[in-house]
Amino acid sequence: MGSMPRLGALGHAFTASRAMQFISLVGIIGMTADFIAEIVGAEAKPPDVLIGTLVVAVIAALYVVISYILYWDAMLPLLIATAADAALLVAVIVVAVVMGKPLSYLTCSDLPRRDGGLPSFIASVGENILSTTDRSGIVRYYVWVGAARQTCYAIKAVWGLSIALCILFAVSSITSACLWRRLKMGPVPGKDVEGQ
Repeated sequence: MGSMPRLGALGHAFTASRAMQFISLVGIIGMTADFIAEIVGAEAKPPDVLIGTLVVAVIAALYVVISYILYWDAMLPLLIATAADAALLVAVIVVAVVMGKPLSYLTCSDLPRRDGGLPSFIASVGENILSTTDRSGIVRYYVWVGAARQTCYAIKAVWGLSIALCILFAVSSITSACLWRRLKMGPVPGKDVEGQ
């Protein structure tokens, strides 16, 4: 097997974007899965936006790990990676927009601070079950986040990480396209590819 291509600043930018993408995705997966588990534990149907966010995050995390392993072994088809990053960019933009519509109007500091974390969230489920569901039984997640300030901050963190992923996937898409172009054209005469 080959070794990771040493392409100076472009290689470092690609590596840094993949690392930050992975960290953001792990955070989104953890918080979203916790919300879904709490809602299912309260015998309610989780909202589609949370399920969609979790699915997109899991697929993106698998892609980020596999693509970086291939990059490290100099086996990543960079043009395909550019297209895949662009597709994931569109997916995370959709997640950020859909999630952000109600959350942008929510001020977490105005919500009540409740002690106990998880138990108070579950208690709020029982208190608000009739007002937070429509006739189909689907929970309107932006009402549920109003249960406590901590929960509001957590769902806003998911939204913020989704916005960060939009920037990170744009960077990795552009970087992989530039890496592809550099490898296709070969080293510039009179310059060392490694930047030394």
